[in-house]
Amino acid sequence: MDLEIKGFIETSFLDWDGMVVSTLYVPYCNFRCPFCHNSGLIEKPREHETVPVERIEKFLLERKDFIDGICLTGGEPCLHEKRGLFEFMRRIKKLGFKIKFDSNGYLPECLIKVLAEELADYIAMDIKGPLDERYDRLSGIKTDLDKIKQSIKIIMESGLPYEFRTTVVPSLITGEDIEAIAKSLAGAEKFVIQQFAAEHCWDEALREVKPYPKEKLEEFMGLIKPFVSDVIIRGA
Repeated sequence: MDLEIKGFIETSFLDWDGMVVSTLYVPYCNFRCPFCHNSGLIEKPREHETVPVERIEKFLLERKDFIDGICLTGGEPCLHEKRGLFEFMRRIKKLGFKIKFDSNGYLPECLIKVLAEELADYIAMDIKGPLDERYDRLSGIKTDLDKIKQSIKIIMESGLPYEFRTTVVPSLITGEDIEAIAKSLAGAEKFVIQQFAAEHCWDEALREVKPYPKEKLEEFMGLIKPFVSDVIIRGA
């Protein structure tokens, strides 16, 4: 199998609310978010050890009474569609584990295939910023917003549990931005306000930025709730 796993957190209580999972990181991304804290996976993936799939499977099976499943993240998993992504997900499902699938939503056709094969049990999509010209600054590329909007629609109509999440970076995301994002997701099942982590940011200037205090994040919750009723703060 060609899929490369470049990071393996054996046990996580944070990556999937209410579940105990192993978190797996794949390399490469089609975005260049300045606040990305996994930039090494994108810039220098060869410097990271490839974790053998057999080791992952062995770990999961030995703890089947404790581990609920995996969180597949990155990087961007959808970039690995032709590198063994679906084969790997099928193997994990055959072992009896659930899969949380993280994506930036820029390859909606991949999400359609994941859903068609029933390979995911939960989907998390990052919404970088408001769905207008501001998105480019957060994604780090010239963004085709139609792809983002298509993925949002696919996920909301999928029938699966899901979440949309936004990393709130002071100087990049304001309360006005948060409200605009929430309006574009009106009626969604769940919105996660994700605390900014300055360490290892792709843009070194952001490494000196202090994250918003929790009180500010709670203000953001109030801006979102008229549009998405289930709002949580993660990482604060």
